[in-house]
Amino acid sequence: MNDAPSAPRHPVAFLVHPRTNVARDLGGIFRPLGWVPNHVYDAALRRFDLPAPVTGTLRYADRPAETAAWLLTVPLTPASLLQGGRRVQRIIDGAVSKAAALGARTVGLGALTAPATAGGAALRHRTDVGITNGNAFTAAMTFLGAERLLSLCPPDARIALVGASGSVGTPLTQLLARRTQQPLLLVARNEARLLSLQASLPAGRAEVTTDMRRVREADLVVLLTSATDAVLRSEHLKEGAVVLDDTQPRNTSPELLQERPDVRVIDGGLVSVPGVQRKGFIGLPQGVAYACLAETLLLGLAGHQGHYSLGRPRLEQAEEMLALAGRFSHLGFTLAAPHSFGQPVELEEAAAGSAPVPMGPLAGAQA
Repeated sequence: MNDAPSAPRHPVAFLVHPRTNVARDLGGIFRPLGWVPNHVYDAALRRFDLPAPVTGTLRYADRPAETAAWLLTVPLTPASLLQGGRRVQRIIDGAVSKAAALGARTVGLGALTAPATAGGAALRHRTDVGITNGNAFTAAMTFLGAERLLSLCPPDARIALVGASGSVGTPLTQLLARRTQQPLLLVARNEARLLSLQASLPAGRAEVTTDMRRVREADLVVLLTSATDAVLRSEHLKEGAVVLDDTQPRNTSPELLQERPDVRVIDGGLVSVPGVQRKGFIGLPQGVAYACLAETLLLGLAGHQGHYSLGRPRLEQAEEMLALAGRFSHLGFTLAAPHSFGQPVELEEAAAGSAPVPMGPLAGAQA
């Protein structure tokens, strides 16, 4: 990281977009917008290139008079973002330009704006602002979330990572391989990428598969996919499985808990930020942020210049972000309390000895 200890903090911007239910999300910003049928939004967002409006701001408790960040809502549906293409990248690039005009020095890519730009690599040409996909801190927080959930699993638990070879999955897999003892099952569609990831790990540390049915072998399932609807279903889960869903839009459905009351689904990538005051809707309660947003804020707090996390983050970047979280811990930036589908839940502690073995600086990052 190229920030200096004396580098002044600077404002940032974070790009979000409507999730699958566009009317509900826009209604959270301005209630009358929720009255418009979804099919009207879908047609309009496919047909017109609209500018990204500012739909929220964030301020720090230690400097409440200053704007720390702007939230910009990119007017694209999840389906359009996953489809990608020049139009999608042009609209996202326009949102970045608007953020720069507002005064942001770093722009974070939220949810599907990251995969739509190849993890931000398509914006590497920007020299006026730094770009980050937020996935370094997301990987670190997801690791800590998985570490916490292993207390609910048997000592010989197996961990399946669905979407293991992606931008979050790659550093997360490396963290789990180095800092836990549980066997890993790496699941993704691209076998070549899976084999490459497997080769980067200690020998024999992980198995790879492109077959979702093998997820039934796992006690803890970490979901890291990019899709518009549920990917993980009842038939993919063994009895008593625990799921850490780190996807936005969600790739699990609340109906899963009705079909399988033996299964627990915990929201991943959530960070406690009590020192951040938010005005605007992101689908989370006050004092809680997505890890990708938290990474953007941390880079602004540190005065980081230039791009940071593009494509697949390095393991070292995840550890750097945890160090920054410790530096600004007076504002929070710790693992959030457990939530399931947005609602706080309490975790049932398993018998002593079932948690992973602490190794290295990450072990104390929750304190």
